[in-house]
Amino acid sequence: MISIEDFLKIDLRVAEVKHAEPHPNADKLLILKIDAGDGLEGRQIVAGIRKNYTPEELIGKRIIIVNNLASATLRGVESQGMLLAAKDGDQVVILTTEKDIKSGAKIQ
Repeated sequence: MISIEDFLKIDLRVAEVKHAEPHPNADKLLILKIDAGDGLEGRQIVAGIRKNYTPEELIGKRIIIVNNLASATLRGVESQGMLLAAKDGDQVVILTTEKDIKSGAKIQ
């Protein structure tokens, strides 16, 4: 169990996928260029969703990200956040918004 104070440290935001491509060194990873409403051009996240999504079907999707996660390098590519997804066995489903909302909208 975590406290509400710990949970409130997590900055969940809406981000729009602007570009997606396969990771050149990993069969399970995609590299997503995102707009998280923070003005950082070229921001990217690396996600293990390649077996469930093609790059083309992600363009324009509004996804939910952990905005304040420390950067990590995955197979030589920097990831500047994490997308949220639900997993049931081999099925992975990314979390999106029900209605259109601007990039950077805070999840509460």
